[in-house]
Amino acid sequence: MVAFFVVAFLLSLSSSSFSQECRPGFLENMDFPGSDLTFLFSPSAEHCQKLCTQHPSCLFFTFIRPDWTRDNTFFRCYLKSTPSGEPASQTPLQGATSGFSLKACSQDLQPCFSETFENVDFPGADYRALFTPDYEECQRACTQDPGCQFFTFLKGDFSGTNFRFKCHLKFSWSLPVIPDIEKRAGLVSGFSQRAEIIPELFYIACQSSLLPNTDIPGSDLIKLKAVSPEHCQVLCSAHPQCTYFSFVSDDFSCYLKNNGNEMVTTAKNGVISGMPTRSCQVDENWIKLTYEEIDFKGFDIRSEVLDDAAACQRLCTETPACQFYTYINENSSDQAARRRCFLKSVITIPAPPAVTKLDNVVSGFTLRNCLT
Repeated sequence: MVAFFVVAFLLSLSSSSFSQECRPGFLENMDFPGSDLTFLFSPSAEHCQKLCTQHPSCLFFTFIRPDWTRDNTFFRCYLKSTPSGEPASQTPLQGATSGFSLKACSQDLQPCFSETFENVDFPGADYRALFTPDYEECQRACTQDPGCQFFTFLKGDFSGTNFRFKCHLKFSWSLPVIPDIEKRAGLVSGFSQRAEIIPELFYIACQSSLLPNTDIPGSDLIKLKAVSPEHCQVLCSAHPQCTYFSFVSDDFSCYLKNNGNEMVTTAKNGVISGMPTRSCQVDENWIKLTYEEIDFKGFDIRSEVLDDAAACQRLCTETPACQFYTYINENSSDQAARRRCFLKSVITIPAPPAVTKLDNVVSGFTLRNCLT
C-alpha cells in the first residue's frame, strides 16, 4: 500500500514538472518514438491533440495520418509522456504528425469538432440508425440527440445499395466514468462541484425511484463502477441504450442493461435497481457528498498536500481539468501519502472506438459544443 502511493506521488510530480509553455502547433512528418502511454483512434491530428490534452498523463503525441503507407495502422493517436515533458527524440517520418498537449494553454474543456471526414468510417458504438438525404442532415440529427457524440453517413454511391443514405448515430461517454472504485481505509473521495461535470439537461425536477434489495438479472449492456445507486442511475440515464440498471453495493458494480421488452425483478440483498430519468432532473446530492473510505483509483493529474478533504474538493473544483479526487487522511496507515490530495480526470470528449478508411461514407461529430 505504501509503495502504491509513493509511485502515484512520483508520477504526479513528474506530470506537474513539465514545461508550462503553450505549444499548440504540429510537427508534420515527425515522429516522437517511444514513451507510449497508450493509443486511441482519432480522425485527425487536431482531435488527437485534444485527446492528449484531456488524458491525465499525456504530454505529447504522435498521430498516424491516412496517407501513411507502411501498414494499416493509420488513424492511431499515440499518447506519450516522459518525466521531463520532452520527447526523448524526434525522428522524421512520412505520414506521422506530432505535437504537444495543450494542458499549459488556455483551453476549451468542451471543444467543438466541426470538421467532417470523407471516406472515413467510425465503426462501432452504434445505438440508432435512420435514413437522411445527406450527411449534413445526419449531423443535425446527431447534434439534436443528447446521446449522440459522432456519426457515420453512407452516401448515395455507397457499395451496399440497400444501405445508402443510412445515418448511424454513435455514443461515447461525455460525463466522467470512474474506471475503478475500491473500499480503502483512511481515504476520502468525491467530485468536482463545477456544473459542467454532470450537465443539467432538464429543468423539470423529478423524484428518483430506486428499488432496494432488488436485482434485475440478465440483459447486461455494460458493467461500470459507480459510487452509489444514484450515480449508477445517472450513468444509465446518459447511455441511450440503457433501459434499467442494477447496482451492487459490495463492490460498486453498476450494471447497465438493455431490454425494451420486459423487466423481471428478483429479491436480492445488497442490490439496488432502477430506471433512467431522461425527461427530468433527479436530485444530485450524490455528487455533492464526500465518500469516506472510498478510493477512486488511478488517473491522477497531479497531487498536493492539503489540510483536509474539504480543501481537496475545493482545489478540484477550482482546477478546470479535475473531475474527481481522492484525499489521504492524516490517520492513514500510509505515512508517506498522508494529507495528499490527488486530482483526477478521464477523457470525456467524443472518442470513436475505431477509425478506418471506407469509400463513400462521411463521418463527423456532434455540433452541440459548437452551438454554445
